[in-house]
Amino acid sequence: MNFTDWIGFIGTFFILLAYFLNLSGRIKNGDLLYIVLNLIGALLALTASILLKYIPFIILETVWSAVSFYFLIQYFRPIKV
Repeated sequence: MNFTDWIGFIGTFFILLAYFLNLSGRIKNGDLLYIVLNLIGALLALTASILLKYIPFIILETVWSAVSFYFLIQYFRPIKV
């Protein structure tokens, strides 16, 4: 495996870890760990996809990263009453 493969593998591992932890009830969708695992995983998978020049996954991981980043911002935004 080359460097690009490792980046993609680690990113995919983080995304799947978040998925497994969520489905097993260990973390919830809104937990910081869930959001961060998805964001880091998506950014790593995006990097690998860019290096491989694979457009479908560049689109997928860009959207996945953007959604995760949005919810990370929402997590730290104070709730208005």
